[in-house]
Amino acid sequence: MVGETAARRGPSEREQFIIQRVAEGCKNREIADSLGTSEHVVKNYLRLIYDKLGLWNRVELALWYEARQHEQVYNA
Repeated sequence: MVGETAARRGPSEREQFIIQRVAEGCKNREIADSLGTSEHVVKNYLRLIYDKLGLWNRVELALWYEARQHEQVYNA
């Protein structure tokens, strides 16, 4: 299935940027402005990211991001 394939892949570059900005504490409007898009588009991206990673909200997303950052430091 297409959905299953997407779920197995990691976040795209744009999704990674959004995840990073969420982890930095940016609001959807700020993220949208930095991407040159609308807040609605950012909300859609966040829904896709939550589904892809099995998360429920931006707090979990920020924690997921921070955990990956620490993994990279320890694995380097």
